[in-house]
Amino acid sequence: MRTVEIVCVQCPMGCKLKIIMDEENKISDISGYTCERGKQYAVQEITDPKRIIPSSIKVVNGELPLVSVKTDRPVSKKLISEIMLIIKKSAVTAPVKVGQVLVKNILGTGADIVATRQVNAK
Repeated sequence: MRTVEIVCVQCPMGCKLKIIMDEENKISDISGYTCERGKQYAVQEITDPKRIIPSSIKVVNGELPLVSVKTDRPVSKKLISEIMLIIKKSAVTAPVKVGQVLVKNILGTGADIVATRQVNAK
């Protein structure tokens, strides 16, 4: 048996979750949550943690050399390195609009890489 303690980030309450794992590394108990979202978050964090990835992509002929970007939904932490390699190799031609999809369905995750800043052409 092992115990994992995490803080839920699904709402401002910041519940302190306690997850008890059995000998086979399966969840045997979850406590400390005040809503169902907290329980679901605990399960996700143990089985397949996900994150929004912020980064930047090179801009060709733009007033700025880079545009800030992010995934439009959380992706598995296991894929972050591969996703960052794709982002690093990517480039977009100005102008770029906020919310513009720059990489669609990255690695088949269903997540798009979207611009979070406007970059005008030179």
